[in-house]
Formats: sequence, structure tokens, C-alpha cells
Amino acid sequence: MEEGSRPLDALNAARNKIVMVELKNNHRFVGKLRAFDIHINTVLEDASEYENGELKRKVGTVFIRGDTITIISPE
Repeated sequence: MEEGSRPLDALNAARNKIVMVELKNNHRFVGKLRAFDIHINTVLEDASEYENGELKRKVGTVFIRGDTITIISPE
């Protein structure tokens, strides 16, 4: 396997960058990716929560459980 071709490598490249995290319940968080683990449990900093495309609230630092995530995308 070549360098950077594993999913965790892609997440590691996004560390300290703004990412969008979409959840199974159709909520979306946008914030700076601070940390994650092998279960994709994720910590975002300066995060905002969106519901149905509209800003719901600013949450600051948030821990998101990996089994609730459907998509993580760099902004």
C-alpha cells in the first residue's frame, strides 16, 4: 500500500484543518479537526452545528462518537 492511501492517513492529513462532519441524524458539524482515534471518534474545535442546512448553534469544542458519523469532508 502506498503512503497516504489508507483512510486514517486521509484523516491525519486533515488534522488542524476545517472539516465537515455529517451524522446519521442529518445534523452536520463544521469545525477544526483536533483529534480522532481508530474508531473515528472525533474532536472538533470552534465547531458549529447545522440542521437542515441552517446554523443551529455554535458549540465550541465537541466530541463526536465515530459510529454516528456518515461523512467527514475537508472544507
